[in-house]
Amino acid sequence: MDDGVDFIQRLEQEMCMKILGYLEDPSDLVRVCAVSSSWRQFVISNGLCKEVCIRMFPETSNFNHIVEIRNMFEPMETERDDSAEWACLEKEHRAFASLSRCLTSSTRKNCILDAICASSTDNYPEESIKNTLEPSDRVNQRASYWSSKGQIDPTVSETLIYELAATLCLITEVQVHPFQAYFHFGFPIYSSKAVRFHVGHPKVPLEFENDDRDLFLRVQDFSDDKFVWTHSSPEFPMAQENQLQTFKLPEPVFAVGGILKVELLGRVQTQELDGQYYICINNVQVVGIPLSPAFDVEKVDEHQKCTLKYYPESVDLLLPPKSLEPQSSTSPSRFHRFSTSLRSWEQMVLDTFRAAGPLIVDDDDSDYDYID
Repeated sequence: MDDGVDFIQRLEQEMCMKILGYLEDPSDLVRVCAVSSSWRQFVISNGLCKEVCIRMFPETSNFNHIVEIRNMFEPMETERDDSAEWACLEKEHRAFASLSRCLTSSTRKNCILDAICASSTDNYPEESIKNTLEPSDRVNQRASYWSSKGQIDPTVSETLIYELAATLCLITEVQVHPFQAYFHFGFPIYSSKAVRFHVGHPKVPLEFENDDRDLFLRVQDFSDDKFVWTHSSPEFPMAQENQLQTFKLPEPVFAVGGILKVELLGRVQTQELDGQYYICINNVQVVGIPLSPAFDVEKVDEHQKCTLKYYPESVDLLLPPKSLEPQSSTSPSRFHRFSTSLRSWEQMVLDTFRAAGPLIVDDDDSDYDYID
């Protein structure tokens, strides 16, 4: 600053926290760390990147331990002293800064990796849940869809369970396409009345050999007590229409554990052949951000607390190439906006000091270097 005043050093911690609390983008906090050593120390020691990340994505508060892994090897634990404590704070700062960057900059995609099982299947494998991974209703000249078993009671529900592309995903919406039986009289659409979604993790790790997965898919009247469901969406009405229907979640949801359950509530369409109610689904997609290979989770406890594993060398694999990032010659750059806001803080702090009366500043006591 013009008067050589570094407000991080001059103001009380509470006031500094309030000023920096106006930053809503973790990238700006990274830039703050580049201003001076005192600013960097303040940001890291007070865990401001973690605070902003939790404010943006509250479920990240469940990460109660950070493990940073470089060159695919986990670092050895050191004794707890001042240097080790600072190293731990720096590690947490890097992890949450990178996590926030990936969550706000990565391209959203379909997060489903594979199908695990369905609560029932009418004709296996011709009408397997595996068919819902294909967007088309025809594959190799054959109909592609999953079908439940028939029920006389239209209130009977069904569930479809999927493995997500990573054990940590940020999900924003789920898309479900009911199947229209073009080979039945009247071309009926076998949708459900409503749909609800659950995310969670298996009670024990699911490690399938090919034969084991096929056997799992064959199971009828499946009970999902093998999983712990940590989040449930509201109930969404489903239209009896032959299209991919989008169900946007009220808030982005962290799927910690990599499992999704689609709950199909109620039935609307009978089959003319036997008069029973069926649900048939052509395709299911989950739109979000899979955070592998840069992040992973483990040791999920009964309170949903878990360890976040951070692979810094893989972060750039999640981000779009810089050449694809939108740029505009007429709009101000992010650094310019940050610099402008920084100047407004400078003026505010200077006005505060000037209103309080003359201030004698020892220039040797300040390590502030403003970056213009």
